[in-house]
Amino acid sequence: MLFKKRHLLLQTDRLDLRLPQLSDHKSWSRLRLESKDFLTPWEPTWTNDHLLRRPFVNRVNWAKRSMQNGTAIPLFIIGRNDGVLMGAITLDNIRRGPNQTATMGYWIGSPYVRQGFMSEAIVGLVNYAFGAMDISRIESACLPENTPSRKLLEKCGFKYEGVAQAYIQIDGRWRTHVLYASIRYDRRGKTDTGVV
Repeated sequence: MLFKKRHLLLQTDRLDLRLPQLSDHKSWSRLRLESKDFLTPWEPTWTNDHLLRRPFVNRVNWAKRSMQNGTAIPLFIIGRNDGVLMGAITLDNIRRGPNQTATMGYWIGSPYVRQGFMSEAIVGLVNYAFGAMDISRIESACLPENTPSRKLLEKCGFKYEGVAQAYIQIDGRWRTHVLYASIRYDRRGKTDTGVV
């Protein structure tokens, strides 16, 4: 994995994980639009200008500031062989001091689901966070009925920890989420969540 001041590139077998760039707007908006029906049941409501350039520029600027401030690591998932944008993964709400904790969120475009790309990205980011960043705990949440996301988190070593009522607004409603966590020195073993 490569790290330079103001630039981060995490590399896995098939992927490059890097900060978004202004030049990514067309491929990002195309992938988001193509994947809209797949993504919107699991995400906050898209604004009317969600896919336009100005909000994307704001996202890119936020990503750079967050990386420089050490508060978040927002990365695009890029295919190593073809340079194609597949999705994004973010380590956000990074807390230091006695916590050493962060929250992870992710999305992948519909053409790339169930091919192992997101699990590869999650493992790459988690390893970087536990190693280079000295993070101790990474949390993630999803809707209870999002079985593919729950299975993905469990496959990547996250363990079910409970339920958060009215956790995030999805499709304009406050929705309950299930909580998962990966702990650097976890001795709990596998947890039974009832996900089949």
